[in-house]
Amino acid sequence: MKRNTLPTPCYIISEAKIEESCRILRGVTERTGCKILLAQKAFSMYTLYPLIGQYLSGAASSGLYEARLAREHFPGESHVFSAAFRPDDFPEILNYSDKLIFNSLAQLRRYGPQARAAGVSVGLRINPEHSTQDGSGIYDPCAPGSRLGVTLEQFDPDCLHLLDGLHFHTLCEQDAAPLVETVAAFEAKFGWWLTDLKWLNFGGGHHITRPGYDIAALEACIRRVQETYHVEVYLEPGEAIALNAGWLETSVLDIVHNNGVDIAILDASAACHMPDVLEMPYRPPLAGSGLAGERAHTYRLAGPTCLAGDVIGDYSFDAPLNVGDRLAFGDMAIYTMVKNNTFNGMPLPSILIEDSDGVCRVVRVFGYADFKGRL
Repeated sequence: MKRNTLPTPCYIISEAKIEESCRILRGVTERTGCKILLAQKAFSMYTLYPLIGQYLSGAASSGLYEARLAREHFPGESHVFSAAFRPDDFPEILNYSDKLIFNSLAQLRRYGPQARAAGVSVGLRINPEHSTQDGSGIYDPCAPGSRLGVTLEQFDPDCLHLLDGLHFHTLCEQDAAPLVETVAAFEAKFGWWLTDLKWLNFGGGHHITRPGYDIAALEACIRRVQETYHVEVYLEPGEAIALNAGWLETSVLDIVHNNGVDIAILDASAACHMPDVLEMPYRPPLAGSGLAGERAHTYRLAGPTCLAGDVIGDYSFDAPLNVGDRLAFGDMAIYTMVKNNTFNGMPLPSILIEDSDGVCRVVRVFGYADFKGRL
């Protein structure tokens, strides 16, 4: 099937783009000896796990279901972190874990001995209290009052006998310089304990595959930590694996007008199909468009739900939009399929893979049963 014949809405994932990003990441591993994991919270399209698994060392999970998915479909190591583990889930989680990372000393003391007895490597998430992000604190694990990670004030060296490694995750869509800053802040507070441990996980938020990312600085940081402390270094990016690797194809259902604003109502919804547009918020790229007023015809693009704020953004076009026109929003592989929902009974978009010849094959089509089955 060619893209212009596909029923909308649908997510289209470029197999070639995924592999291109994975090659970049494998290059970092080959030059430094670090290990890179897929953070499934950003991209859990397990149909592509065999491909991604050829390049990465394993997968990182945030709970039981992701851990099971990784164990069933992703080759290599399985790392599992949760802000708090449920006691009824924990025995099963042990079966899916090679490395298990706790968020508090209380959980470490409660579950760490069980994990070690099961042969699972144990880690603790650290909060270095060094913020490098601008904007909303919703994405800053180092914001004051954060629930994520153990601070220096809370840390108890008497627990070191339960630990094999430490973990920090403080970045979000950032370059290497904030990581270098964060590593320095981490070392100043926790560095002397690393010599008794086996590994250190730099977490995610590394936009390694983005054009212009300073890979040399990242690699220098990895090498220095490895040589200084003789630990194995892990990274667990999610976005970097599938950055700019997917589209959300949608069609114009209607065009309405209000107070001089032309509004195109699409069959795709910001609230249901690309929720980060409202949560972050951000304006997704759209092929063949410009900023509002930049081109001859400006439209507010919106979804068909009853949520008044189900608005994707204002875009301009060289020609007027018409009912039936197709639009393709970019960078729709990450944080879409893992976060979408069926509010208002909206159908979930189909999922397709595009090969190097531009031919698409259907991976999954959703229907009424998927909506009803969640209620």
